[in-house]
Amino acid sequence: MSDNNKLDYMTSMSKPGKGCAGDTGEWRVFRPVKDDEKCNNCLICWVYCPEACIEKEGQVIDYQYCKGCGICAEECPTGAITMVKEVKEEKR
Repeated sequence: MSDNNKLDYMTSMSKPGKGCAGDTGEWRVFRPVKDDEKCNNCLICWVYCPEACIEKEGQVIDYQYCKGCGICAEECPTGAITMVKEVKEEKR
């Protein structure tokens, strides 16, 4: 297996989707925020995300389905991901 294809076999088996409670982003309390300056593109966040909400290319987080579990932040070796309190806009 070449170095370029080393992680290709670790593709996610599922895709994020809307559950019976609606889009996860509607009820999440904390959300992960990635600091691109600290990120070394190791893909550990992508591997550990239980909801497949982190894209392999660029490690972009899909906030529509992210539950805010914090596993990505806990596993990040460089501290590039931090959990911040979710701020909801009031509907008028």
